[in-house]
Amino acid sequence: MKLVNVIRVKALFKVIAILVPLALNFNSLVAAPTVSSVVTSQNTVTAPAVEAGHGDAKAAPEEEKAGEVIMHHILDNNVYYFDPFGEVHLPKIPPIAGIDISITKHVVMLWIVSAALLIVFSIVGGKYKNMTPRNAPKGLANAMEALVEFIRVDVAKSNIGHGYEKHLPYLLTVFFFILFCNLLGLIPYGATATGNVNVTLTLSVFTFFVTQIAAFKAHGVKGYLQHLTAGTHWSLWIIMVPIEIIGQFTKPFALTVRLFANMTAGHIIILSLIFISFILKSYIVAIAVSVPFAIFIYLLELFVAFLQAFVFTMLSALFIGLATAHEGHDEHEVAATAHH
Repeated sequence: MKLVNVIRVKALFKVIAILVPLALNFNSLVAAPTVSSVVTSQNTVTAPAVEAGHGDAKAAPEEEKAGEVIMHHILDNNVYYFDPFGEVHLPKIPPIAGIDISITKHVVMLWIVSAALLIVFSIVGGKYKNMTPRNAPKGLANAMEALVEFIRVDVAKSNIGHGYEKHLPYLLTVFFFILFCNLLGLIPYGATATGNVNVTLTLSVFTFFVTQIAAFKAHGVKGYLQHLTAGTHWSLWIIMVPIEIIGQFTKPFALTVRLFANMTAGHIIILSLIFISFILKSYIVAIAVSVPFAIFIYLLELFVAFLQAFVFTMLSALFIGLATAHEGHDEHEVAATAHH
C-alpha cells in the first residue's frame, strides 16, 4: 500500500513537471501579441509626434545669419529700412530697353547728395557776395575755401600744369560729390552710394571721356595717334599700340575698383566687428572688442572718406595731365625762363 502511494506521488510530480512548462509557454504565447500590439500602438502614436516635431522644425523660421544681414546692408535694393520704425518701399519703374531704372536707396542717396551740394554752395556763394575785400570768410565758407584752394593748387595745377583752369570745375565737382557721398553713408539710416560699382564706374567713365577729349584738343588727331605709339620705332608699334590702347581702359577700371572696394570694405569691417558679440553671445566681447574696435574703424572711415575723394580727384588730374602733356614742353619753359 505504501509503495502504491509512493508511485502515485511520483506520477503526480511528473505530471506537474510537464504541465508547468506548457503553461508558461502558453502564457508567453498569449502575452507576445499583447506586447507587440502595445509596441505597435506606441510606434503608431510616436510616429506622428515625431513627424509633427519635424514639421514644427521646418515651420520655424531660420535665424538670419550675420553674413546675410551685412550683405543686405551693403547691396542696393528697392526697400529703405528705418528699423525699428518701419520701412519705405521705393517705386519700381518698368524696364526700358531691358534696363532697370527703378528707384533704389542708392539713387535716393544720390539725390540727397546733389541737394546737399546745392544747398551748401548756395550758402557759401551768398556769404561771398555779401563780403567786402576787408572781410575774411568764416565758418563753412572758410572750410570750403580751404578745400577748393587745396584742389586747385595741390591737385589740378601740380598734375595738369598749363591750362589746368578749364578742368578745375570738373575736378572740384568730382571731389565734393564723392566726399559728400562718403560722409552721408556713415550717418544712421544712410547708404554709401560710392559703395555701388555702378556709381564709381559712371564717375570713371566721365574721367575717361574728359581725358580723351583733352588729349584730342591738346594734340589733334595726328598727335593723338602718335601718342599711342609711345614714341617708339615703327617696328615696335605692333606691341606698343595694343598696350597703350589697353592702358587707356585700365585707368578708369582702376578708379572704379579702388573707390568701390575701399568704401565697401569699411562698412563690412564695422558690421563684422559688431556681429562678433552677437555670434559669441558675450557681453565681455562686446565691451572689450566689438564696440571699441568698431568705433575706431568708424573714425578711420571718416579719414578714408576724405582720402578716397582726394585720391580719385588726384588720379583724374594726373591722367588728364599725362594725356595733355607735350614733349619738350618743360624744356621750352626752362629755356624761356633762362632767356628772360
